[in-house]
Amino acid sequence: MAVTTAASLPRLSLPPAATRSTGTSSRFRLKLASVPSCRGHSFSLRLHRSPVVPAAAASSPSVPTSSPEPGSGIGDALGGVAIFSAATGEPVLIRDLWDQNEGMAVVALLRHFGCPCCWELALTLKETKERFDAAGVKLIAVGVGTPDKARILAERLPFPLDYLYADPERKAYDLLGLYFGLGRTFFNPASVKVFSRFDSLKEATKNYTIEATPDDRPSVLQQGGMFVFKGKELLYARKDEGTGDHAPLDDVLNICCKVPVA
Repeated sequence: MAVTTAASLPRLSLPPAATRSTGTSSRFRLKLASVPSCRGHSFSLRLHRSPVVPAAAASSPSVPTSSPEPGSGIGDALGGVAIFSAATGEPVLIRDLWDQNEGMAVVALLRHFGCPCCWELALTLKETKERFDAAGVKLIAVGVGTPDKARILAERLPFPLDYLYADPERKAYDLLGLYFGLGRTFFNPASVKVFSRFDSLKEATKNYTIEATPDDRPSVLQQGGMFVFKGKELLYARKDEGTGDHAPLDDVLNICCKVPVA
């Protein structure tokens, strides 16, 4: 049995000097060291104690709410969120991306465009797109960052621009209650799943560049998720527990194929 060493794995790339409060009474400031490439480099984490600040000042729109339930009406709220087309750079409302009466859509929220695990997910989505098309399902991939960062992923992976969108302010992520934070990003047990996918991760990151990482440095602590809608109705919802903990696409396809498409 082949043994995968830590040195041979693509690294999670971190940008320089991000800070984020943890929301506890004794606060820490996180500093993230930059990594010039995804291979052959390590990163360091340094926690520095900061003065206590009032709870109201420490609140963040990225603190997750409970996960939306199927049939919860979240589709109406999500439909009013504006994201940006990677192809044009123009804003578009999510409700305008598929038929809000009977249309089927898979909305895949990546972590951010500079995350190697998200390049792997994007490649898997691209390879699965024919099956979505055959089922009459619209694929919508959203990532944290600006449209120019999205285009880096699209050009180097590659990934079709017409199905790729940017959410630089993480509005859709906040509304859907997706996880955010240091523990979820680097230390959650669910993240070990990525080591079982070494070959697909290696393939997806052949042309990887850290330049796709958002300029908004705290965004690297955002987690993603997968959602299936029929019109405005939410049929399937899954939040990533940790980095690389993606929804099983077979489950997503089963939901899509079981629901009749008008």
